Parts: sequence; C-alpha cells; structure tokens
Amino acid sequence: MRNQDALFPAFGETLYMVGASTVLSFALGFFLAVVMILSGPKGLNPAPRLYSVLDIVVDLGRSLPFIILIIAIMPFTRLVMGTAIGTTATILPLTVAAAPFAARLIEANFLEVDRGVIEAARSFGATNAQIVFRVLVPEALPAIALNVSVLGIALVGYSAMAGTVGGGGLGDLAYRLGYVGYETDVTLWCVILLVALVTVIQKAGNLIYSRLRPDA
Repeated sequence: MRNQDALFPAFGETLYMVGASTVLSFALGFFLAVVMILSGPKGLNPAPRLYSVLDIVVDLGRSLPFIILIIAIMPFTRLVMGTAIGTTATILPLTVAAAPFAARLIEANFLEVDRGVIEAARSFGATNAQIVFRVLVPEALPAIALNVSVLGIALVGYSAMAGTVGGGGLGDLAYRLGYVGYETDVTLWCVILLVALVTVIQKAGNLIYSRLRPDA
C-alpha cells in the first residue's frame, strides 16, 4: 500500500469523531429521553403539548439522511465551530444527527421498566428526579449500555459518510485515494478497519451488558 502512512492517522480521526460524538449525542439524547418520559402520556408529569413537540422533533431528526443534514447545517456548523470542514467541525453534525436516535433508544429502555416498581417508589414519596435517577436509570442501565454500542456503530457509518464532504477520517481517505485516486487497496484497508471498529464496539457493548445483567 503506497499510502500506508495516511491510514492510521485517518483511523485516529475516525476514533476521535466517533468517540466525541457518541458521548455528546448520548448526553443530549439522555436529556431528551428524560423530558419525554416525564411529559409523555403515561409519564411522571404528563405535558401533552411538550411531548408532542419533542416527539415530532425526534422523529424528524431520525428521518433526515445524514448526508443531507451535514450539508444543510453547514452554515450553523461554521458559525459554532468556525469552519464546516475538518474532523472537529464534523462532530457537531454527527451529534445533531445521532441525538434523536439516542433519545428514542433511551426512551424505549425507560418505557420497558416495570410500572409496578415506579408506582412503588411513588408510594414511598419519591420525587420525579428520584424516580428517574434511582429507579428508571438503574433498571434500564443494562439495555442503555447495549444501545450505546448501537449508537456508536451508527456513528461509525455517519463518520464515513462525512468523509465525502471533507469530514476527515477513514471515509475521507477512502474517497480521496480509494475512489478518486483509484487506489483500491486503500478502500479495502479502510473497510477492514471500519469493520474491525464496529466489531470491537459491539463486543464491548455485549460484554458490558453481560456484566450488568449476569442472569441474561
């Protein structure tokens, strides 16, 4: 491979983008999921209008293809990050794209918690915050941990697409050298590294889940 020296820096850029955007999108998604579980029809503090707005925003965010999203919000990315091109700048659209996905996953995990446990906590005088962080989060934690790996894997794919518009990472390398430069070995190595990364993320998620749920 003629461009071997470029392969590992590109892999490092992909790790950086995926890692940072996974943390940020999970944090934002968790916040949205908590608000939705509080304001939902069967929530701890129902607020139908608020829930309807968030429900629409989350569904719209999930339905918009990432390649369109990253182009559409380039002016916003440039305003916030100072540039719309590069590895660091790409973290913003990655986060915006993945946060609604994370919110829906976490909301589903919360909804799977036994209502009897929630009602028992409420009967003991627990506040909404206590129910969320002492009941819902501990009960849903194994499933949430597993879904973080799903989120990370989705972001690996998003980061590869971002490479076609100057996002950096393995996607950028595969596009510039593999596709435009006709160096098929570069494309092959990028695919191998992306598959390896996805495998490691999934295995890590499965391991954490099994540690949190030894009976599973």
